[in-house]
Amino acid sequence: MYHLKILQRNYISHDTIRFIIEKPKDEDFIYHPAQAAHLSINKPGWEDKKRPFTFTSLNDWPELEFVIKIYEDREGVTHQFSKLEVGDEIILHDVFETLKYNGPGIFLAGGTGITPFIAIFRALKASGNLRNIALLYSNKTQEDILFGKELHEMLGNAFMNVFTRQGVIGFRERHIDRKFLIENIGNFDHRFYVCGPKDFTEDITKHLISLGAKPEAITF
Repeated sequence: MYHLKILQRNYISHDTIRFIIEKPKDEDFIYHPAQAAHLSINKPGWEDKKRPFTFTSLNDWPELEFVIKIYEDREGVTHQFSKLEVGDEIILHDVFETLKYNGPGIFLAGGTGITPFIAIFRALKASGNLRNIALLYSNKTQEDILFGKELHEMLGNAFMNVFTRQGVIGFRERHIDRKFLIENIGNFDHRFYVCGPKDFTEDITKHLISLGAKPEAITF
């Protein structure tokens, strides 16, 4: 367990905050892309209210980075995170696996499900191995995109945004459903990585398998 100070905080979308936090000085503290940590807030009554958040930083960075979606209407842990300021303390309880990178493939993310993927892409770029990667990223609107500029710079035309509720004249609502997968992937003899809300992950996994993707080639 580590008590770590917040060094920076800033909103990167209307409901998502990027936290830069001290890195433990413990030489045995190691984490890998797509791993997560259970975090809580070092304030009375909140120390034991742990929630899982994915590292978006890399292990060789001097600080830790977490990107946390705030649910203001729930009055819960993320609402309390939104009240934190520079100098406040986070408690990092443990590190654990969320999904594992098994090689190039097609990534499908919904909302903050992009967080483990951004860490994988950053690591691949740093090692010169960011090849044969494609990303389909679903959000309600353009304002909900996280890391959009960085993703575009890294992936170029292999990065596609899908908006479910853009709310502008001429906009056509799209979802990553079975028809969308057929139109935009076609060949399902790939590795697939899926991360997002539970319904998003379950539906896409079901569609991929029905279209011929091998279950063992899907990581979620």
